[in-house]
Amino acid sequence: MAVKIRLARHGKKNYAYFHIVVADSRAPRDGRLIETLGTYDPNTNPAKIQLDAERTLYWLNNGAQPTLTTRRLLSYKGVLLKKHLYEGVAKGALTQEQADAKWDAWMQEKEAKVVAKKSKLEQESRTEMNQRLEAETKINKERAAALLTKREEAAARLAAAAAAAAAKAEETIAEIEGTAGPEVEEEKDQAATE
Repeated sequence: MAVKIRLARHGKKNYAYFHIVVADSRAPRDGRLIETLGTYDPNTNPAKIQLDAERTLYWLNNGAQPTLTTRRLLSYKGVLLKKHLYEGVAKGALTQEQADAKWDAWMQEKEAKVVAKKSKLEQESRTEMNQRLEAETKINKERAAALLTKREEAAARLAAAAAAAAAKAEETIAEIEGTAGPEVEEEKDQAATE
């Protein structure tokens, strides 16, 4: 029986996450499995990989073959390096302490890279957010200025229209008084004599 270390898909449409499993190569992708070794979530940045390194190493030493994607994940987590170092210890090329020291140094370097990437992504996110906020503030100020000028123009038009209406009303009153002026005075005189 050929045993593979591969991914089993879970999650919903367009938002998949995977289980890293040991399964018979003839079994379907999400079908029967022998053991679950960890999970892989590519939806986050950087991707989250949780892996039981000891069990994975056990299966690799017993002949399980990882698929291409799983091989990359195992390499990223350092399982393949650990296997390589243990093989060197078994052959007598280096001691267990040297292998452990190399492993620890590699893990510290890897963790430093991951932390640097996370901080870089946070910084880029903050910078992008500040730029968007500044652009939005600028647009809001321009809109407010445009609205203020429109209001001032509307107020000036209303004031001009009110002044024109008042002037027209005065002209109409003057016309009425001018044309009806002598008649009104005669009526007043007649009312006074009576």
